[in-house]
Amino acid sequence: MKRKIGLISEHASPLATLGGVDSGGQNVYVGELARQLGELGYLVDVFTRWDDPRMPQIITWSNNVRVIHIKAGPIAFIRKEDLLQYMDEFTENVIGFAESDPYQLFHANFWMSGLVACQIKARLGIPFVITFHALGKIRLLHQGKADQFPSQRLEIEQQIVQEADQIIAECPQDQEDLIAHYHADANRITIIPCGINPQQFHPVDPQLARMMLNLDPSEKLILQLGRMVPRKGVETVIEALAILIKRCQTKARLLIVGGDSDQPDPVQTPEIGRLVQIAQTQGVGEWVTFIGRKGRDQLKYYYSAADVFVSTPWYEPFGMTPLEAMACGTPVIGSRVGGIKYSVVDGKTGFLVPPKTPLTLAEKLHEVLTQPQLHQIFRQNAIRRVSTHFTWTRVGQAVATLYEKVLTRNRGEGQIAIIERSFTSSLETIRKSHELLRLPILKAAQAIAEVFTEGGKVLICGNGGSASQAQHFAAEFVGRFMDEQRPGLPVIALTADTSILTAWSNDYSYDRVFARQVEAYGKSGDLVIGLSTSGNSANVIKAFQQARAKNITTIAILGKSGGELIDHADLHILVPSYDTQRIQELHIQILHILCELVETALLAQTPIETASTVRILPIMQSESA
Repeated sequence: MKRKIGLISEHASPLATLGGVDSGGQNVYVGELARQLGELGYLVDVFTRWDDPRMPQIITWSNNVRVIHIKAGPIAFIRKEDLLQYMDEFTENVIGFAESDPYQLFHANFWMSGLVACQIKARLGIPFVITFHALGKIRLLHQGKADQFPSQRLEIEQQIVQEADQIIAECPQDQEDLIAHYHADANRITIIPCGINPQQFHPVDPQLARMMLNLDPSEKLILQLGRMVPRKGVETVIEALAILIKRCQTKARLLIVGGDSDQPDPVQTPEIGRLVQIAQTQGVGEWVTFIGRKGRDQLKYYYSAADVFVSTPWYEPFGMTPLEAMACGTPVIGSRVGGIKYSVVDGKTGFLVPPKTPLTLAEKLHEVLTQPQLHQIFRQNAIRRVSTHFTWTRVGQAVATLYEKVLTRNRGEGQIAIIERSFTSSLETIRKSHELLRLPILKAAQAIAEVFTEGGKVLICGNGGSASQAQHFAAEFVGRFMDEQRPGLPVIALTADTSILTAWSNDYSYDRVFARQVEAYGKSGDLVIGLSTSGNSANVIKAFQQARAKNITTIAILGKSGGELIDHADLHILVPSYDTQRIQELHIQILHILCELVETALLAQTPIETASTVRILPIMQSESA
């Protein structure tokens, strides 16, 4: 039986025309990968958002490949920055397909597709692989306030990193960023680069290419091709052109291909208008030609016609255009960032320069344009490197191998590996918690002990697994933890009172049930503990708000980012993990440590030390004293 694979690409359809603000490398990646998988015998459905009412919902696109348009919000174009609100609907509609005709595996592309894959895995148990194409934390480092994606992106990406069965990094930098910024497990990351289609991108005689494009056969030509957005660094290329012409005395024409229409329209593509103004300000307006958006069948002629291709983005997860240019035999000068520094070999297939450095770029342009022998060496090396390492055939085979690894493991043949991974993950979370949580745990234990000493009580709440842990914690204090001789200590698990829990939830609101109990039972001098793996449990948040109104101290025991609850807590203990299982495991361990610390301090005169205070807490008097 053929494997059935679902490729999820919520905003980037393989059917889209490239060069617009929301269409580029991801569209190519998804389309080419789908084709290769289809040729290898997989049945592939590409799920993308339905944004054009003229399109049928299901299109048979190539051998074994269908494109399925998923209803998610209005059937119209919506910027990808505004799509998160429609992902629940997207998920439900993909699940409709998956339930009627099961898939063995999903491959998510971009973070919102990863969220969909996480939800499908939780509902149907189908494993998934993720290619991020771009990481939110890296984007923020470079774009800052210009980044318009919702703030939830970072937390969602962290969840995906924890839950994905495998992550495809497109280059070593991508892998390093995942580990450094998202604490990804290196054992679940596989580097598989993007590729080129040699039938689509291959050398064409430069003079023939110029004749077909009606370009001057005698001019030196610099090509910049891609999406028209500021981070692509086209401004740097224009500034370098001005230096090249004025200081280096080397005249060249800069061709800029890309935009939202076939003609260069500053109204449809405001970035073009901005760049035109920069070219005029730099005094090189007559040497810069904007071409507009072109079909992929024409691009090999532009690459082949150019003497040099330039790609100088501020950052770039991979970047396919340098590969396409190299496949056509054109030397590349690119930014020393991300995937470009992986695909372009400095001094062999072109040059690498720091982003936003027009002077350095101009110097390298001068070398390539004025040294024919160097140009020929770069040309030969570029063609050889791409054909050896970067074809979609190789990429498809590597991805298929990864799929089989995931499917084999999930079929049960890798059960020992699952056990090993679970223990390894637990040990890593324990190690990080040991490093980070000693002081927060000591402060929490001190606060609990002081409440008992002053005759107060502890109210503790949580939902689901956290509810059972809250009841376990209460049982340890009301009963005993280690010392059989001590008196019972007043801890109430709010979820244990099923009468008020069901009555208030039924008649009013479950969101306010814990707040109502805090209002009824709590008084100044008491303490409220809230357990939440996400920190976003509405009923726990409202309980903390009620506690604050009554001057009651609060302690939150959390995971992930801490959510909204972290801002309402007087003290918090945040488990350094985004894996719900690991967080819950550490929560019970933290509760046991708190039990021992408090019991020891109250009954054995052991001090609880913090960084700011070293003291012996008052001893609770026994009934016989």
